[in-house]
Amino acid sequence: MGTARRCARRRHLGVSLRVRYELLRRAVSAPSDRVTGKEPSVPAVSVDGLRKRFGSGPDAVTAVDGVSFDVERGSVVGLLGPNGAGKTTLIKSILGTVLPDTGAVRIMGVDVHEAPRAAYAHVDAMLEGARNDYWRLTVRENLRYFATVGGVDPDSVADRHDRLLDRLDLTDKADEPVRNLSRGMKQKVSLASVLAGGADVVFLDEPTLGLDVASARTFRAEVRRLAAETGLTVLLSSHDMDVVEAVCDRVIVVADGRIVADDAPGALLRDDDHRLRLASPAFDDDTVRALGDRVAVTRVERLDDGRIEVTVDTEGLYALMDALRRRDVPLTEVRSVDPGLDDVLLDLVDEAERGSGA
Repeated sequence: MGTARRCARRRHLGVSLRVRYELLRRAVSAPSDRVTGKEPSVPAVSVDGLRKRFGSGPDAVTAVDGVSFDVERGSVVGLLGPNGAGKTTLIKSILGTVLPDTGAVRIMGVDVHEAPRAAYAHVDAMLEGARNDYWRLTVRENLRYFATVGGVDPDSVADRHDRLLDRLDLTDKADEPVRNLSRGMKQKVSLASVLAGGADVVFLDEPTLGLDVASARTFRAEVRRLAAETGLTVLLSSHDMDVVEAVCDRVIVVADGRIVADDAPGALLRDDDHRLRLASPAFDDDTVRALGDRVAVTRVERLDDGRIEVTVDTEGLYALMDALRRRDVPLTEVRSVDPGLDDVLLDLVDEAERGSGA
């Protein structure tokens, strides 16, 4: 195939497929490279002082601002943050598709700058939507191809491929070209080829996008099983907080280029404050304003349906009820509202933006 034709063909590949291909191509190395740094005490991923700035002068943007963290082997870690928080730049800096200004990244103990082939021999990734596979190849051919490019004999993982195809309901489509499949099916193929490739560390970006409920549930179970049984390490980015809560051991929240939270999902959801939803025919503007002025509440929000939502600590809760009784406010509904991970994420981002003066 001529040079011009090869270039033209690659321009037609999706961005995520090019990233994945280059990542795996760099990783092709001698078997001895793949075992480097696999001592149990060595973190699967180590990020130290990563910083990336785009532009210069007053228009410069610091996308990643001194980020450091370790990810232990066999763990599933969520990388969360709103659009523009620096999360994508952080992930691409770890994968080597963006060159950071300062800082170091190690995969299984191997510095990605000093020995990129040895480091990325341990990594696979599913990025930016469904175009993570070769659509002209069949489903099974994709699984075998990416195993081969990653330095794994596809025959040695054939049973794993069959198991994943079965669990993701792809067995009947195994010999079908990927281009003939629906969007949801293409997403399943991407998941299967990444999870079945034999990598030690995988990066998954919006892995359940386009999946039906049953397939999303299968994905959750398979990720947890692979982490527990094979020591697979997963870094997952998703806006689906149900998936994050279900599969992640730990969540790292990024805002304004910095880490603003790093804890288990359950710990992030624990809160000393109480969030209550109250309903009363007496909730006029003056009453709601008085509650905010006279009671030590964290937040009072007027809802569209005539109810209010109040966030208070324990002492504030007692004071709130006393204030309502003194004003003879009859309550027709009192309901505790448990915040979800998405609520916690928004609160953390808001707090970070207030702290930075944004």
